[in-house]
Formats: sequence, C-alpha cells, structure tokens
Amino acid sequence: MLKLKWLVPLVIVAAGGGYYYMNYDVAGLADRLFKPRGATPKDAADADPAPDQPPAGRRGDLIRIASFNLGMFDRDKLKRPHVARFLAEAIRGFDILAVQDIRARNKGVLLDLVELVNSKSRHYDFATAPGVGRDDTEQYVAFLFDRASVEIDRRTVGAVTDPAGRFRQTPLLASFRVRGPDAKQAFTFTLINVHVDLNSVDSNGAKEELELLDEVFRAVRDDGRGEDDIIMLGDFEADDQVLTRFGGSIGLSCAISDVPSTTRGGRLTDNILFNRHATIEFTGRSGVLDMMRKFNLSMQEALQVSDHLPVWGEFSVYEGGQAGHVTSGASDPTR
Repeated sequence: MLKLKWLVPLVIVAAGGGYYYMNYDVAGLADRLFKPRGATPKDAADADPAPDQPPAGRRGDLIRIASFNLGMFDRDKLKRPHVARFLAEAIRGFDILAVQDIRARNKGVLLDLVELVNSKSRHYDFATAPGVGRDDTEQYVAFLFDRASVEIDRRTVGAVTDPAGRFRQTPLLASFRVRGPDAKQAFTFTLINVHVDLNSVDSNGAKEELELLDEVFRAVRDDGRGEDDIIMLGDFEADDQVLTRFGGSIGLSCAISDVPSTTRGGRLTDNILFNRHATIEFTGRSGVLDMMRKFNLSMQEALQVSDHLPVWGEFSVYEGGQAGHVTSGASDPTR
C-alpha cells in the first residue's frame, strides 16, 4: 500500500463561485485531511442558487448518478450535429455525470455542450478544476449536473495533486446535496471523478494508480466534514474484480459487474464505487446505457459518439434512503 505522503490535497475554489484560495487551509500530510475553512459537516451549497423555474427533470424520490468517458471530446466532435445531439440526449437522462477525456485548453467546449443540453428547457451546469484555462491543460475531467435536481458546494470543487507525478489525470472532487427534501433529510455526498489512462503508463504504473485511489478515498472520507457518502466513479481501465481487490480494504463495492462498458462490448472499464455499509441510499439498481439500442445507432455511429458507454447507479434523494430518516456514520449493512 502506498503512503499518503505521495498525495498533497489541493482543495481550491470553483470557477465563478466567488471563493478564492483564502477560503481553504491545505492540511499537512500528517493530518491526512482536506480542510475547507468555515465549512461545517453536511454544509449546504449556498453558492449555487436554484433555477428561477426548475423543470420537472427528476421523477420521484430517486436520482441517477453516472460516469461517461466522452472519448476524446473536443470542439470538432461537438461540431458534428448527430454526435452532439446524441450526447445531449444521453446527458439529460442523468442528474449528475462525471465525464472524462475532455480535450481542450479551456472550458469553452463544456460551456457549449451545456448550452446544447439546456436547449430543451433544462438547467444543467458544470464544474471542473479551477486551473483549466489558466494552466497548460489539454485533457481534463468534469462534472455535469442538473441544477433542478441537485446543488453543488463549489467550495469543495478541486483536484488532488501528486507531486511525484503518479497520476496522469488527477482526480476531481465535488460535494453535492439533493434538492427537494428538507435540508436535514436530503442526501448529501462527495464524488471523486477518476480517469486512469492505460495508454500512457505501463501495467505497473496502472496498478500504482489504482493503489493511490485507495489513499485518495481514505483522505476524502476522513477530511473532517463528517460526510460518509463518498462515491468514486469514472474510467478505471479495470473490471469489477480488479477494482474490488484494490478497494476491498476499505469496503468498496462496484455498482457495475459482468457487463461491458465499452461500445464494442469487449471490456468493463467504467464503474461506480462506494462503501455499501455507509451509502445505503443506493437502491441496488445500476446499469450501462446501450447507446446503440437507445438511439438506434449503428456500431460506427455509436463509436463516433464515444468508445465508452455511460454507467449509472440509482440513489434515494433522502439521507438514509427514506423520508424522515436521517443517518450519521455507517449504517446497518443488512438494510
């Protein structure tokens, strides 16, 4: 197991959130903490106001959290009308998506994608690392989310940096709260967006990245905010059996198993991981969106959208999984 000394948490402000570096203390390595100054456990996302006229995006008392590797998503891909249309339709089916493999030097391509999604009277927004557009970044990850369904605490948006360069794509963090239920009953959670790129590292390097993810999960879980619902999702370039071996020491389980998540159907590389003892809000329902079947696409057309498929899991909007029941800490795993 690699030590956390290789990881320096860098929790910084989100773009447009009105918060700057003075809002945070970067905890010492011995503390193993992400430490937002002034934030309280289960704090609200006050910097993200509700839409003036929220649509009926979410149905019932459930939300769908998904991950989607967009497959070298850049300006040229977005300019293809059929590709852009299918991407927008797929995104509208989920409340939150962790997206990977965005290829751009700034956030403009994300702005245009969100504008396209919202052309159907929706209220989606995005969050990504604040350095995008300032640093020499050409590939990054992001969160897309329906502001009518969930709110983001932009003070928590930030990346984990690895001074030793062991992550090619650094994980992105963000905390959310479901809209609708009373604040004390609403499901709150932190997402960790991961992209392991096996094309750039050898097999030993990839294994090392997976071991580091275990340390990242521990650091976020133990950051002092009291949030027990930590969900790690993304493109791990590993199937559920491999991921379970790496995450078993901290009780992580995979939402997706024995189902290919690549468009060609050969491999399971994308997944959603969490501790089922803590995140009892998970309904047990999850899956892989078959883009070819949903949109009646040929294999060639589907590959033009992405060589990956969206993977999703379904969660209750209520903390603890039911209205009127508020939990703290780990819960009965038999529920």
